[in-house]
Amino acid sequence: MVDVEGPVAEGPVANGEGKPGRSARAGQIVATARLLLEREGPEALTMRRLGEELGIRAPSLYKHLASKKAIEVALIEEAFRDIGAALHAALEGRDDPVDATRNLLATYRRFSLAQPNLYRLATAGRLPREDLAPGLEDWAGEPFLLVTGEPHLAQALWSFAHGMVILEIDGRYPREARDSELDRTWEAGAAAFAGLVSRGRPGGPRSPARSPEWDPG
Repeated sequence: MVDVEGPVAEGPVANGEGKPGRSARAGQIVATARLLLEREGPEALTMRRLGEELGIRAPSLYKHLASKKAIEVALIEEAFRDIGAALHAALEGRDDPVDATRNLLATYRRFSLAQPNLYRLATAGRLPREDLAPGLEDWAGEPFLLVTGEPHLAQALWSFAHGMVILEIDGRYPREARDSELDRTWEAGAAAFAGLVSRGRPGGPRSPARSPEWDPG
């Protein structure tokens, strides 16, 4: 999700607007797929099941979205747009590194745990980058770069957040470590990364001194 080489997105995609050319029916199909995914899991994402839910024959779906993969790509794009908007909002007005890092991680955790199946679809396995809206992934991950000011530290921070979320979704922490104990683990991570940020580059997450220094290569 955090690319240490690609440029940050600008324009309509970065602002979270819908994919150009998608019909109203296609939007309805994607919305229904998202509900099914969260309610019944990834096994429910079949053209037949979607057709049943929408009250139309499965072959009719292909007029709007060419394949199951196309639906999955649309869902990943929705996930990136939604979490990107939430993370960008989480940094607004927060110039203290500890406060900004803490709020960024809390927002990431809250979003991911609220829709774990969508989160897993967007982050597990190979990401079909060639099919995604240009720049969307970079824009969604940009808040990690804004809060750290350094691409590799940003990637490390996202990796911490992703690992914590997946372990929590999968119930891999001991029962006694849940809730308040996990809150303390997240807080420890936020404090550790904020300390690295403070020592490495002073200033708030959106100050000029902390602007991303991307090298597209």
